[in-house]
Amino acid sequence: MDEQLQIFVPDRFDMLQRRAAAQLDHIVVPVDVALKHIKHVSTDMNAAGRGAFLLFRGDSGSGKSTFLNTLGMFLEGVEVLSISRDQPIEGVLSDAHPTAAKLRVLIIEGRDALREVQAYELESAIHDINAFIRTSDGERTVVVWPVNADDLEDALVETAKRVGGDSLLGVAEPSFRFSGPPVNQFIDIARRTIGTLNQGATLADLGVSDERAQELAASSATIGHFLGLLRKDLLLNQTHVQELLEQERCRLWIVVAAGNDPEGDIAGLTRGTSSTADVERLIGATNANIVEELKGYPDKLGILGAVLDAKILHLPLVTASALARDFADQKLTDAMIAKGLSVVKANDALVRLAQSDIARAFSAIPMGPRTRGPKPGPNSVEAFRKLSEIASKADQLLNAAVGRALMAAGYITNFETEKDLRGTLTRYTDVVCASPSLGIVRLEVMWRASSARADIANYALTKLYNYGRAIGLLQ
Repeated sequence: MDEQLQIFVPDRFDMLQRRAAAQLDHIVVPVDVALKHIKHVSTDMNAAGRGAFLLFRGDSGSGKSTFLNTLGMFLEGVEVLSISRDQPIEGVLSDAHPTAAKLRVLIIEGRDALREVQAYELESAIHDINAFIRTSDGERTVVVWPVNADDLEDALVETAKRVGGDSLLGVAEPSFRFSGPPVNQFIDIARRTIGTLNQGATLADLGVSDERAQELAASSATIGHFLGLLRKDLLLNQTHVQELLEQERCRLWIVVAAGNDPEGDIAGLTRGTSSTADVERLIGATNANIVEELKGYPDKLGILGAVLDAKILHLPLVTASALARDFADQKLTDAMIAKGLSVVKANDALVRLAQSDIARAFSAIPMGPRTRGPKPGPNSVEAFRKLSEIASKADQLLNAAVGRALMAAGYITNFETEKDLRGTLTRYTDVVCASPSLGIVRLEVMWRASSARADIANYALTKLYNYGRAIGLLQ
């Protein structure tokens, strides 16, 4: 059950690049002062006709690596390469050929502190850099040495002045002081990071209010420190809700079956490829009384939804009708006959079910674009309207048919209807399913002749609120 909520909030560039290299443009923001300095270095190089050596001083977690490795996103014609800790500096420089880029940035990685660099290595590296930037191979290259400690900075400055004098470090300040993005951008960066790497999740979705985020940002000296504190809060929130759910770890999936097939409305209330319920969108979509109840703790509701793997899934009306027809018990059959509905089994329900959101969710298949079939005809719509009338008085009959179909298709091993959550308050669930791969999945089925976005939002928020009250999270 612990796999339900996999929070990913990296505070180091190497982890970010390893997991989300193609998404960096959605996360990284420009640091204008540092970009201006890089432009100045490039202009000076062109005027001098040689390369440059730049000491890039910044505290650990300030975002030095992120800034340097993403320069190409903000400066045209920039090529960024790295010399990793296990690569000899001299060897990489000797193999570097002239570049067609306007500016090549060669970053010396993994040597930020003096303890990471032997004295002989430092001396040798400075000689090699000094020689390289004077050659035609290094003419358009700035060799950048990131440092996060005063002792290494002092040692590099002393050695560079002795080896190359002003021509190596320039006549201005011997190093550039990088402070990273300003504090007033920390929360925006966190939102970008979390949303991009966690299927569009917001801070509230993961249990952090705006006030708490501002408090953490104010106490953080660097963006890395802030992301680390934020991740700690997120994981504590996750653990707290999971502890409240110890009686029964479960998932909460809301299934919408309506005569107008509101698939677009459902898409507007969910995020990511898993139809995850988006709390902020839900609250914004309805003015129902439940919203006022929830405004006091949208962050708690968000983390509850995340831990419960809350989804909103569409069940097409033709599929719902097929399930009722093919998997009706005698009571449902009698109710359908009383409404003038056909009870002749077409044996197509499982095929239709396999193409639905519910099947994708149980099979952990992303909710990609669907191939739309023909629009349901008036007879299908009328038949479903009659089913919804049955549901309005005895929805357990239809819910049981859904459970039997899921079992027949092999998505679940057994199910119960109208089962209590067993919390501090009595809350019954429409269909409680046992899945061999997902554990307990509680389905709340919304049967309606027609349903608008606000109706779906109100239903979903009410269910989340009730579950939160039942386990004691929302008082």
